[in-house]
Amino acid sequence: MKKEFKLDFFGRKIVVETGWLAKQANASVLVRFNDTVILSAVVMGKTVVTQDFFPLQVLYQEKLYSVGKIPGGFIKREGRPTDEATLAARIIDRPLRPMFDENLRNEIQVINTVLSVDQDHSPIMASLFGSSLALGISEIPFDGPVCGVVVGKVGKEFVINPSVEELENSKLNLTVAGTKNAICMVEAGASECSEKEMLDAMMFGHEAIKVLCEFQEQIIKEIGKEKVELDKAELDPDIVKQVTDYAYERILEAIQIKDKLASQDQVIQIKQEAIGYFSNIYIEDEDLNEKVKQVNKILDQLEGDAVRSLITEKHIRPDGRKMDEIRPLDAMVDLLPRTHGSAVFTRGQTQSLATTTLGAIGEHQILDGLGIEDTKRFMLHYNFPAFSVGEIGRYGSPGRREIGHGALGERALSYVIPSEEEFPYTIRVVSEILESNGSSSQATICAGCLSLMAAGVPIKAPVAGIAMGLITSKDEKNYTILTDIQGLEDHMGDMDFKVAGTREGITALQMDIKIKGVTREILKEALAQAKKARMQILDVMEDCIKEPRETLSPYAPKIATFQIDPEKIKDVIGRGGEMITKIILEASNVKTVNDKDAVKVDLEDDGRVIIYHTDAEIIEKTKQMILDVVKEVEPDKIYTGRVTKVEDFGCFVELWPNCEGLVHVSQLAHERVNKPSDIVHVGDEILVKSLGYDNRGRLNLSRKEALPKPKEKTIKKS
Repeated sequence: MKKEFKLDFFGRKIVVETGWLAKQANASVLVRFNDTVILSAVVMGKTVVTQDFFPLQVLYQEKLYSVGKIPGGFIKREGRPTDEATLAARIIDRPLRPMFDENLRNEIQVINTVLSVDQDHSPIMASLFGSSLALGISEIPFDGPVCGVVVGKVGKEFVINPSVEELENSKLNLTVAGTKNAICMVEAGASECSEKEMLDAMMFGHEAIKVLCEFQEQIIKEIGKEKVELDKAELDPDIVKQVTDYAYERILEAIQIKDKLASQDQVIQIKQEAIGYFSNIYIEDEDLNEKVKQVNKILDQLEGDAVRSLITEKHIRPDGRKMDEIRPLDAMVDLLPRTHGSAVFTRGQTQSLATTTLGAIGEHQILDGLGIEDTKRFMLHYNFPAFSVGEIGRYGSPGRREIGHGALGERALSYVIPSEEEFPYTIRVVSEILESNGSSSQATICAGCLSLMAAGVPIKAPVAGIAMGLITSKDEKNYTILTDIQGLEDHMGDMDFKVAGTREGITALQMDIKIKGVTREILKEALAQAKKARMQILDVMEDCIKEPRETLSPYAPKIATFQIDPEKIKDVIGRGGEMITKIILEASNVKTVNDKDAVKVDLEDDGRVIIYHTDAEIIEKTKQMILDVVKEVEPDKIYTGRVTKVEDFGCFVELWPNCEGLVHVSQLAHERVNKPSDIVHVGDEILVKSLGYDNRGRLNLSRKEALPKPKEKTIKKS
């Protein structure tokens, strides 16, 4: 039976429809956020899976018909998710996941299908709302509701779910999600916002989240199904005690070895010995395999408990650092001679090699998604090879993690990238993680920034990133905030809080947690601690390279920019691209426009012409050829031209390439001319005066008018 629920949310209309679409799913809701429409459906598997982790899958399916587009390329249907769809799925997944019991073993899928998009009303926030509500009204155990909003700041005022126009004028683009009681996910980009501004924005967003959560609770109360009791992966208390007695103290000692690989090897050895020991004990047991699985899980939990106890009770970090101490830092530039810019940034056992490549504006990325923007001129790509953690792994296309880390680094640096008018290049930064022990995304930001400066990109200010962590005690009464978390602290901790920015303020922020939420006090303390660390990192970076170089690499394309009349662009291109092809081939002295040595020319709609090449002479030659095409003949002006053809009715004279006019026989000389060939020959250079264009657009020239007038003969009187 169809039911409808409505909410006026900050002047925007939210309508929820249930009971008539996708009725065979465990639950589904149609969410209308103005003209944005999302179908959120949830399904739970009927049997327990064998995986030793909670099997949750969250999907965000973009349909290009939702924005009135037909997919590009040869296959006219949606295929592999775009990076934007992958990032959207991550944003929805991150606040939902902590709301499930991690011991559940029934597979759960949350599928959001984007049916219609109103660009001023976020389909991602509508999908998060729909996902939480569908789970809430279903029989699936879920400790929600969870909601999210986007917060902008226009002028001095915070704005909930800003429009596209408001976001363009906003110094902040913050996505915040949470429950009624606390914040559990943050994703932000900002134009150097202060820590206080960012904290106030998060709290402002949380007040709006409370309204959405209450709306969900009303719907759940009216139509929600009773939650089912599911089998959970529970541990046998006797086995827990035996394994703890056998291994805990040894694991506690092993995790305090400072070298990551040595510590890992020692922990692995202890676990293998424990598995062997308890396998012998239970060898006659018919549930041997199940009990060995439990032993393995208990050992993992003991490792986490050891880290938690060490930090919260003894105030000792596994590698011996103080709570706010950064690992040793090192930075260098110019490792690679032929790249346009390169840098290596090392923090402890985490290391990023970043390169910057500059290209023509025409080499921008084309986006085939649901957003308004269809191109992107600044890109940051993050690669995480398995060798960086000393493992054998799969090599192929980037996964969710690599896409997410790259997007965070790109967002952090995008706020200091010069505008297209200031620096008309497409810019690509690539981070290769060579070694990792936590916080590789923040090392990427630091290395990427250094490589941009080494490449001569005039960024507004250096940017550094730092990852903060949170460890709470078992009773959750005490907590400790950690600066520069390493891999073990990230894996076993309760929060991963990444902050990037300049000396003036924050440019990017991302927070994920494994607990139900964090308070204002925790966020405030983490931001203050992160600022202190950021300043220390910026000191090291600026010691390496103080500011962007004034000159580009000799291997980077040089540039010339000038303006022409927009009406003349068609003349430069020519019929079927004939003219621009001719210019490129002649100026570059190549046979095809795709030759690596061919000059690149970008013609913008506003009349801007941008020329790229490593050779300044080729750039200048190309520029002159284009100026010759668009150059206009001034009336009554005298020019030097070259005779190209002689006919009985006159001769044709080229003033400059592709500009030719006719000198009629009557305009060749002051005296009568019977045959033009008596006066001029092909190849002669002659002075001509412009007489303007006739009604058919043909240029008329005069040699006679360019010559001195003959003296009049005086007649003597007798």
